[in-house]
Amino acid sequence: MLNENIKKLRKLRNLSQVELAARLHVSKQCVSNWENDNILPSIEMLVKIASFFDVSTDYLLGLPGQSTICADGLTPEQTEHIKILVEDFRQANGYQKPNFMADRNE
Repeated sequence: MLNENIKKLRKLRNLSQVELAARLHVSKQCVSNWENDNILPSIEMLVKIASFFDVSTDYLLGLPGQSTICADGLTPEQTEHIKILVEDFRQANGYQKPNFMADRNE
């Protein structure tokens, strides 16, 4: 999933592997290996890739149902109000958070 998402985002930006490698300060072979699922980027590089493409690391890793709302420029108090509103909407819609740990106990 990670390899597919990196490739998809690279192509959406009309970048070659060489161009992406230059922007991330890695070799073209590194990008190729990520996209071909031969190796995984380090945690630090995963954060760099997410930042470069302006997506979350959750998105890159293919975690289901993860979305983000940009709260840049808001005060901490305003951000908390938004969190409360989102939780109220979830409850009104009957949403229940997935239990990712349940799979590990089986």
